[in-house]
Amino acid sequence: MSKSTLALAATLLTTLVPATASAEGFLAGRLEKLPDLVIGLGDGGYETSKDTYELTTGKGYRLWLKATGKKECAFVAPDFFQHVWFRKIEVNKVEIKASAFHEIEFEREGEAELFFTPIKPGEYTWGCKGLEDKGLTGKITVK
Repeated sequence: MSKSTLALAATLLTTLVPATASAEGFLAGRLEKLPDLVIGLGDGGYETSKDTYELTTGKGYRLWLKATGKKECAFVAPDFFQHVWFRKIEVNKVEIKASAFHEIEFEREGEAELFFTPIKPGEYTWGCKGLEDKGLTGKITVK
């Protein structure tokens, strides 16, 4: 290969491919335990223990998602779920290892522990499908 061909290939490569990836967190570090998200609090069952979370890209997290059973909840966060890497989800001492999922449905009292790493910054919403207007919704901000 000639020097001019190599120079052209190097120019194209540096132009088309970013030189480095960027993540604020330490991918191999310990997981940070987030405050539990309890769904179905209050007299009517339309309250939550927390409605906002602030996370950092590239940092590992653990989140207990708990439902009181006062309201059925199909927990959804479609944009967020698409932009995180799930290490696993634990339900009743069973580990579920999947690269993606769409919702976690609580038909009665129950809990699931999510182990994940956000990979794309943004503002994402979560909610109980069909009950967002009743207050079962929140926001996840990833920096």
